[in-house]
Order: sequence, then structure tokens, then C-alpha cells
Amino acid sequence: MQVNPNIDPKAQRDILELDEKIKKFRAGEIADERFRAFRLARGVYGQRQPGVQMIRIKLPYGKVTADQLLKISDVSDKYSTGHLHLTTRQDIQIHYVKLEDTPSVWNELEEAAITLREACGNTVRNITASITAGVDKDEPFDVTPYTHAFFEYFLRNPICQEMGRKFKVSFSSTEKDTALSFIHDLGFIPKVKDGKLGFKVMIGGGLGAQPFLAQVAHEFLPVEQLIPFSEGVIRVFDRYGERTRRHKARMKYLISEIGLEEFLKLVEEERLALKSKIYPIDVNKLPKGDGFSVKQLPVVEPVDKVKFEEWKKSNVFEQKQKGAFGVNIRILLGNFSTEIARKFAAIVKETAADDIRIAINQGLMIKFIPESGLAYVFNKLNEIGFAEPGFDSTADITTCPGTDTCNLGIASSYGITKVLEEMMKNEFHDLIYNNDIKIKISGCMNSCGQHGMANIGLHGSSIKSGELVMPAMQLLLGGGVLGDGAGTVGEKVIKLPTKRMPDAFRTLFNDYDTNAQEGEYYNAYYLRQGKNYFYQLLKPLAEVKNPTQEMFIDWGHEELFTTEVGVGECAGVMIDLVHTLLIETEEKLGRAKETLQAKLFADSIYHSYNVMISTAKALLTSKEIPTNTQHGIIGDFDRNFVETGEFSFVPSFKEIALSINKNEPTEAFANAFFIKASDFLAAAFEYRKSAQVAEIAEKVLEGAEG
Repeated sequence: MQVNPNIDPKAQRDILELDEKIKKFRAGEIADERFRAFRLARGVYGQRQPGVQMIRIKLPYGKVTADQLLKISDVSDKYSTGHLHLTTRQDIQIHYVKLEDTPSVWNELEEAAITLREACGNTVRNITASITAGVDKDEPFDVTPYTHAFFEYFLRNPICQEMGRKFKVSFSSTEKDTALSFIHDLGFIPKVKDGKLGFKVMIGGGLGAQPFLAQVAHEFLPVEQLIPFSEGVIRVFDRYGERTRRHKARMKYLISEIGLEEFLKLVEEERLALKSKIYPIDVNKLPKGDGFSVKQLPVVEPVDKVKFEEWKKSNVFEQKQKGAFGVNIRILLGNFSTEIARKFAAIVKETAADDIRIAINQGLMIKFIPESGLAYVFNKLNEIGFAEPGFDSTADITTCPGTDTCNLGIASSYGITKVLEEMMKNEFHDLIYNNDIKIKISGCMNSCGQHGMANIGLHGSSIKSGELVMPAMQLLLGGGVLGDGAGTVGEKVIKLPTKRMPDAFRTLFNDYDTNAQEGEYYNAYYLRQGKNYFYQLLKPLAEVKNPTQEMFIDWGHEELFTTEVGVGECAGVMIDLVHTLLIETEEKLGRAKETLQAKLFADSIYHSYNVMISTAKALLTSKEIPTNTQHGIIGDFDRNFVETGEFSFVPSFKEIALSINKNEPTEAFANAFFIKASDFLAAAFEYRKSAQVAEIAEKVLEGAEG
């Protein structure tokens, strides 16, 4: 394919490599699992529907300009269905893209400086941040430059390309912790101590089927230590993290297993090997909030005065910049068409700063609007359906796509969300002003909709009834944000048929209105009443002895419900896995050589280290020895190859491989380490060739004897 010569050379290479890998996969030269790992790290995700892909567009801290939004819309129209989806990680997704079209999609997006790299997969995922960063009245300082620096530093960084699982990072603007540090692998909250800028660092959080609350790694980490500390953490996770048992492969399990103290000790041991012991960040690299000007807008009357007042009260906030206001935009399901996106981009260009932010609740935010122009902006947004009051309120539900497109979805998240929001609009309208109760829904227990930290959370499930299965939702209560890195995880209370969820919510809201004490927040009320109180309250709705036909049909669907997952992706033919691993390791060696020649010594060293690990893994696989953590691979190789005399390492393979964190990343060490990695890979190819010759000879001999 032809790649635009004007885009980033690194992106050009990525795009061409993706195109090449797709062709090899189609030809059966790459195993399905290996190709899946590759494409996921390039933002290409298999859908529930066969033959099409979801493309996740990586937008650091949710920032997108009007022109970038137009480019994304053009791409969606050309290669997809003309629709956009906002995610809880501040990305944009487009669906129903042909696999062969994905390199072209990426090529065209890069023309607007938009990347797909590491939007999915076992990598550092999109870095999220508070949408109010830079304009928040309460922020100690603007975290935006630090968030951007983090994104740039770890993008394509060799230490985080093939980890055991994904790695998530957030930056909150204040102690309110609106970026939810407590559910992230690394979460940062800005602090000022004795006039110095720094962060409170939360570590080891995560949701999913087994939620973990993050622990405090540092009460105060100076800003110049942000990158070095984070690099040490990622290096340790890469080396010691689980790789075989996927459900145990997140960093939260590693910290739980070895303890926070030991984990931080290992992080400190990595310091010598870091390319930068101190990493100053240029806060002027990005335009700061103070640099945006407030535009002069027409003074008009709102087209709907009642709705305007509701909107202004629930969706508008005053910035720290004098005379400037931000506007939050509520988006149902996080979905809108490219037609609407183009109209919205035009509104932004006319009325606001060219800095749209995607919120973690799947909404949008624009800023630097004069108070006198709010009615004008309201009228414009109202024309395109973007002026619904109640942003981030109880009535504004966060949800993942569920069974609409996701392979893992069990029940429809979209369908129940639409029903619940409509019910609240009609029966509990004042909930648009309630920021105490947050509702979040996921199609399965993996918590892409963040149901685990919601005051009221739901995740997709099912209930067996005779020979049929009905769609259900597991209800959780009591999760939420406490602030300054603390939070709570919701408790599973009861599983209910999906068709009865509106009645369940009516029951919960009416009970709270009737029995809560004056000024009692919802979670406090839940704790006072206790889990069993709510179980008994909702238990009658769980009765399914005489179900109606309707109960076996999910919201938004007409067919009978089934728990089947989506059709699997294209299957590869049987291949020589060991040979494939060695060929892929050759590619890693090529990257080690390139970075060495470019004098990127720390990067080259890590690439060489990956060559050693991958080579050892391939050889262990040839003996059908399970490979798990990198640290385990190192030990197993010594036991099964060095101690047997098949390979010679002095004093041991472990000592050679782990010399990576016992040496400064100098040119001399990088050269020596590269030579050792290169020699090891060459020896592995020779070993593999000899083993295959011996295998063939054995088979011939067996045939002769027969």
C-alpha cells in the first residue's frame, strides 16, 4: 500500500507492518493468537460480528480538535458506518471495518496526527485525565502537560509492547479524583509540598471480575520523578507479571502476591538501568488554558427557557480563567453520527476553544465560552440534540456496547440504558440535578462500563428457566469515589431479569426518597441499611417461576435471548509455533540493532533483553515446558537447557539476562548486550535446525526398522 510520506516516519513503518502482517495472516503464515496480539496493539479489535473489526482511536486525555473530529468522521464514512462511539477511556471507536482496510484507516488518521498505536492490547492503554484539567478552579496545577509527556514517553517504548496484560493510567486534576485513580494500575493526583509540584501516586487498582482498590505508593512524588518511577513500575510488571493465566495477569495480582513493599523494592532496583534518573517536563510544550481567548458571541434568548435553565444548572461550570465557562455535553450511550459530529465541530470552531475533551462518562466538554454567549451556544447545541440537561448525573448512565458489538457481552447494555434513562426522564426528572448516585452498566463482568465503582452498577448475566435462558443483570450497590485516591467497590446484591430492571430502579429510588435521613448520601444510606435489606427489598422481582415470553427477549431485541458469544475471528492454519516465535524474535533483534545505531541505548538494551526472553521462550516451548512470567522463563531456561549442557552461559543465563538492571544504559553495555542477544538467537536457530534433523532421522530409522 501507499503510505502518506508526510506523516510521522514511525507511523509509516507501523502502517506498512500492519499491512504486511495482515497479508501473512491471510496466507496462513501467522498463527491466529500471535496475529491477534499484534493487531490489538495497533488498535484493531475483533467484533462479535464475523469478518469486521472495531477500530479504537487513541486520544490522550480525551483531547480532540475540531479538525481531528472531522477527519475521524471522514474515515468513519469511508470505511465504516458513519457512526462514532465515545469510551470510558476517552477514546473514539468506529465499528464494522474490514481487516484489510485497517492500514488505510490508520494512514488517513495519521494525517491529522491521530494514532491507533497501543489503543488496545497488552500495552499502556490510553492515558485518561480529568476533563477539567487546565480550567479547574480547585486544581493545584494543570496536569495536562504531564499527562501528555507520559503518553509520548511510553508510546512505542520497548518496555511495554508485549506485557502480560493491559496497563491503565489516570491523572486527576484535584483531590476530588474525577479520573478515578483508585481503579488504575497507576493513578496520579496533583499535590504541592513546600512550593514543589508533585503527585500522590496510587498503584495496583483495577476493576474486572475481581476488583482491587489501589494502594498508596507515594504520598508525594516530585514531578521530575513521574516518568522514572513509572518506567520502573512498568519494567517490573513486564518481568514478573503473569502471562499464562490471563485472569491473573494484571498488576494488581502481582502486588497482591508479593506485597507492595517488595514490589516497590523491585522498582527501585530498576533505577540504575533507567535512561533518565530525573525527567523534567516542559509545561509550556502544550498550549495552557490561560492562552485561550474567550470569543465574542451574539447575545440571544434561549429557544427553550426552562430547558436552558436546567442545562445551565447541570451542564455549565465556571472556569478558573476569569469570564470563561465550560460546557459539558451529555451523549446517550456515547454514540452519535458523523453528520452530527461535523455540525458539532462547526459549533466548536465558532464558539469555543479548539480543545474538545471526551469524558470518562462518554460525554464531551468544550470551554472558554463567555457567560453572555451561553444561550447562543445552548441554541446551537440544541439544534443537534447536544443540549440535554443532567451531565454526569444519576440520569446520565455510563455504559459499554455489550452484545451489540462485543464478543464478551452477555446482555444488552445499550437496550437497558435507553429504557432506564427514558424512565428517569419521565418519572424522576429531578435526578438530572443529582450527582450523588452514579449508574454504570457493563455487558459482562469485565467492567468496561465501570459498573464495579458505581453507586448502582449492573453487569450482564443470565438466568436459566426450564430449557430457556433469560437475559439478566447482576445488581451491585455501594461503589463510588471518596476522594484523594480512595474509593469503594460495589457489592453484589441480587441478580434480576433484565425486563424487571426498571421496576427495580423505581423501588430503589422510592425507597431512598422515603427512608433516607436528611442530607444522607446514597452510599451512606446503603451502608446503614446493609446488603440484606436491599436483597429483601428486591427479592420479589427475582421470582421467575411463571415467566412471560417477553422476559426471554432482551431490551432492544426481538429474538429469543441466548448466551452465545460472537462468532470467532478468522482461524489460522496449523504452523510451527517454535519457528514462528524465533522469526518474530529476529524482528526484535532488528529493532535492537536500529535503536543501537540511533544511539538510543536504553531502548536497544530492552529490545535485546526481549530477544533473550523470546528466544528462551521459543526453546522452552520446543520441549513443551510451560512459559509464564519472564522471570520464570529465565529460571526455567537455566534448569532445562544450561544445567543440561545444551547451552552454555557463564555464570548463568539468569545472570546475563538480568544484568539489564545492574548496569547503566551506556553505549558499551548496549553493544555488549546486543552481541550476547544476537549470539543467543543464532545458537537457538542452529539448535532448532539440529533438533529437526534429528527428528527426521529418527522417523526414517523407525520406518526402516518397521
